[in-house]
Amino acid sequence: MNSTTVRSLLVRGMLAGLAAGLLALVVAYFLGEPRINAAIAFEDSHSHEHEMEIVSRSLQSTAGLATGVLIFGVCLGGIAALAFCFALGRVGRFTPRATAVLISGAALLTVFLVPFLKYPANPPAVGDHDTIAKRTTLYFLMIALSVLLAVAAVILGKRLAPRLGAWNASVAAGAAYLFAIGLAYAFLPAINEVPADFPPTVLWQFRVSAIAVQLTLWTAFALSFGYLAERVLTPRPATSAAEEANSESDTAARTAASAG
Repeated sequence: MNSTTVRSLLVRGMLAGLAAGLLALVVAYFLGEPRINAAIAFEDSHSHEHEMEIVSRSLQSTAGLATGVLIFGVCLGGIAALAFCFALGRVGRFTPRATAVLISGAALLTVFLVPFLKYPANPPAVGDHDTIAKRTTLYFLMIALSVLLAVAAVILGKRLAPRLGAWNASVAAGAAYLFAIGLAYAFLPAINEVPADFPPTVLWQFRVSAIAVQLTLWTAFALSFGYLAERVLTPRPATSAAEEANSESDTAARTAASAG
């Protein structure tokens, strides 16, 4: 794949990420923001200290949310497009659309879902301010482990394929990945800083909304980028385009003649 094609796919990946970010923004606003407001109300009712607001809540929930989600979508779209360029033709004989879906599904699983199950997202009022650095480090460590183990599983599957066959090799590699993730879950420290009287429904709904945002983002990206990538990599033959143009001109000529 030449540099011009990679550049074209990168641009389309960022555009697809932007479009996916717009859809994810809608989900985040209507599903996530009400739960954040409920968590903030709980925090205010249990705190006697009132810090001065540097950025208003209304700005955070509108322009701030939009900026964060859209930039996140564009960045992930660009990274996923580069991963697509590397994976196309190397992970199997898949079409561009199928490869885009595969890359998006793998990203959703390894970058979000696996770390989320160990260290789920929490709304405001959940978590000790003194452990922010520790929690952030553990979360990014879990992401790094998940991605590296997934890459190792793919390599293992490709090496086992000649002896076991593609299906059995894939099952074995997947089992090895799950086993390694299970060990990571067991040895990394657990974090549970949810206040005893925090509404469990708000916590559950907030985490479901976080999953919904990521699911929307990656599904929309897979579909839009797959379509754009296919148009770049499998362009319409010039002969068919010329035939279509001739057909359109003939139709216009017949229409003009009948009108005359």
